[in-house]
Formats: sequence, structure tokens, C-alpha cells
Amino acid sequence: MEKPIICEIKEIIKESPTVKTFIIDKEFDFKAGQFAMVWIPDVDEKPLGFSIKTGFSVAKVGRFTEIMHNLKEGDLIGVRGPYGTSFEPLGDKILAVAGGIGAAPIVSAVEEFSKKGIEITTILGGRTKDELLFMERFGKCGELYPCTDDGSFGYHGFTTDKMEEILNNNKNNKNEKFDLIITCGPEIMMKKVVDIADKYNIPVQASLERYMKCGIGICGQCAVDDEGLCVCKDGPVFWGDKLKYISEFGKYRRDASGKII
Repeated sequence: MEKPIICEIKEIIKESPTVKTFIIDKEFDFKAGQFAMVWIPDVDEKPLGFSIKTGFSVAKVGRFTEIMHNLKEGDLIGVRGPYGTSFEPLGDKILAVAGGIGAAPIVSAVEEFSKKGIEITTILGGRTKDELLFMERFGKCGELYPCTDDGSFGYHGFTTDKMEEILNNNKNNKNEKFDLIITCGPEIMMKKVVDIADKYNIPVQASLERYMKCGIGICGQCAVDDEGLCVCKDGPVFWGDKLKYISEFGKYRRDASGKII
């Protein structure tokens, strides 16, 4: 197992009430959707997805991320990676569906794809206006449909409802059809995205999150039922046709002990 590269935190950007972006002094040549194992000395090591080449956007959701949110500029962290599969462009017209912190890998993907001349449409979800991430970055890459659960900004409702509305409006117009859908966010949202994409016969790629220890396919902690695929090595980005055979997708996951949660 490779040793982590020691990095200094150069800047911390508050993206929302619960998300911070940590800019480090090293640049990583990652592909959109890949992750790194990030080590906080004397604390733990956890997988975090890249949002830019020089850093990570982190939602405060547990002990590790709470400690990370308390780090300051000048503090040191260790980084191993990048690891895993990435989002792959297909065709000339792509629909991106992002929810919450899932916007981090999606925004890097749409930026990468738009530079290739691909037409991008993004549906971006958050609980409130304040939780909508990377609005400016998404807006520069193509058409953007923000959605909020409370109706404080944009479409009042779920990203998947807006997705179905757009696809239904486009179904009779060949020039408006999408060649690919990419998604990252709450798994229950991604499951519905995959189901809707299947109904409209559009290929889809989704980025899964699982508990990881090694990040390189050795420990088996992130293996999924029933295929036994390791999210760290075979994912985190999976094509929809493979997700159909993962029985736990959108239903449950396992904690550090292997217990279903």
C-alpha cells in the first residue's frame, strides 16, 4: 500500500452551512468521479472525492468530517490516490443529476465534459437555497435547473421529478434527447435516476459511496451484495446495467461491522 503524500491546507472555502472545500498545496491528476483516501494524523483515514485538482469538498456528517471541518489553514493531512473508476463521456448531450455533496464529483465531470464540446444540462438539488453547491461552476458549463426541497430557490421538489419532466418534454424531439445521464447524491435519489433512465432507454452512470478502509480492494469492507464488487476498485462509478444486479443499491448499506443499516 502506498504511503500518503503529506499536504498542507492552503485555503478553506465555506461552500454552505455544512460543506467546506479544502485547498491543498499539491495537485492531483484525477479523473472526474475518482476519490482519495485522506488521513488526519492521530484521527483516521477516510475516502473523499475530488472536487478540484487541488482539493476536496467535505460535508460535515460524522466524527471524521467534523474534525476535518475544524482544521485550519496550515494544518497537514495525508492523501493517497486517486483511486477508482471515473465518469466516462458518451455522445454529444449529457444530463447530470446531482444531490447534496454529490455535486462535488459531478461538477468536476461536467467541467471536464464541457471542455470536450459536449452539451451539458444539470439538475442540482439541495434541501434549501443555501445548500445548493457550485451554482456558478455548473452555470458556466450549460443549462442549470436548481431544485430545493423547501422551494426557497428554483424548482420546488425533487431532482428526479424535474428529471422526469425534462425527459418527458424531450421524448418526441430527437435533437433534444440525451446520450448519457450521470448522477451522484443520496442513494435513494440515484436509484430513482437509474430507474427513470432505464424507462427512457438512456445509459446512466452513478457514483456509489460505501464504508472503506483500504481504498484499493484488499480489505473487502466496501464489497456490495450480491455481486461482491468492491466500490473502491470496481467503482465508485458504475454503469446502470451493472447496478441492476447489486441487490443493496438504493435499499441499504453496511456499517464498519458489516451490519445492515
